[in-house]
Amino acid sequence: MSNILPRSWTDSLRYDTPRYLTDYSPQDRPWDIHRAQAQQVEGLYQETVYDRLAGRIRGCTGYLGFGWEVDPDTGEARLKLKLARFCRVRHCPVCQWRRALMWRARFLKAIPLIEARHPTSKWVLLTLTVRNCPITDLRSTLQHMNAAWNRMRLRKEFASNVQGWIRTTEVTRGRDNSAHPHFHVLMLMRPSYFTHNYVKQERWAELWQECARLDYTPVVDIRIVKARGGDSGESPLRRAVMETLKYSVKPADLILSRDWLLEMTSQVYKLKFVASGGVLRGVLRENEESDEDLMLLDEGGDSGDSVLHFEWRRQAKRYVEVMDRISEFVHLNMEAG
Repeated sequence: MSNILPRSWTDSLRYDTPRYLTDYSPQDRPWDIHRAQAQQVEGLYQETVYDRLAGRIRGCTGYLGFGWEVDPDTGEARLKLKLARFCRVRHCPVCQWRRALMWRARFLKAIPLIEARHPTSKWVLLTLTVRNCPITDLRSTLQHMNAAWNRMRLRKEFASNVQGWIRTTEVTRGRDNSAHPHFHVLMLMRPSYFTHNYVKQERWAELWQECARLDYTPVVDIRIVKARGGDSGESPLRRAVMETLKYSVKPADLILSRDWLLEMTSQVYKLKFVASGGVLRGVLRENEESDEDLMLLDEGGDSGDSVLHFEWRRQAKRYVEVMDRISEFVHLNMEAG
């Protein structure tokens, strides 16, 4: 059922002092940021071959329901998302953001068991790149990279050292409207890698060049996941997870050019941007993505009655609290849907 309420209801809302989501919870400002970006993507899709996607994005997260919960670490009350509907359009900035949060939560939840089973193994973060390509060649470039990755997994340096891996694809926009595809790979390495089987950065670059059949030396970065000087207390592994499991395309790149966005959408149609293998296969459950998953309800919440409801205001580009009669209508319709 649609998230759009009768105009007579929404037009009747008047606040002398509007109450915004960020008034209650400043840390939830990303909702305003990503929903405003989604509105821009929607506008770029409108009246194109992807007009249907524009309609789906328009109905995405138009209303949010939050309940109060106590943070177990600080003892402070905080808002917890409990009601929302997502469009799940690949390049919707809201859904892309929530998807990354979902994957991170799943992976971080699995880490204690993984490390208990492999107590002497360590983590390594690998980045594999190729030169920029025209956006019209992105699909063939990604298919070539995927084939190269499959060849590299069979090489001795990889097969004898890597126990498990998670690989994500990121595409950034070049200044000349080209595309820069690259892989981020988080790998769990056998203990022997750090003694007699160590592979230097130069050799990783050679391996990737050979497997990708490139006539140039590509930029390859390999680093052990460990604490660094000046760290503020954030776990090195958590930082590596944040780097690996993030947006597939920066929202800022999506909204710069309609032509680039439309071609990007066409080029990556039905291509997978997340893969895993070895002992990490299936950890992300990347094919499971319901509204409840994107709300992270399995991370400490449930879908019970919400205390506060917020509506997206397109002109103000902010979430504003709605009156009780509206929130009741929203709640009932979302449950019925």
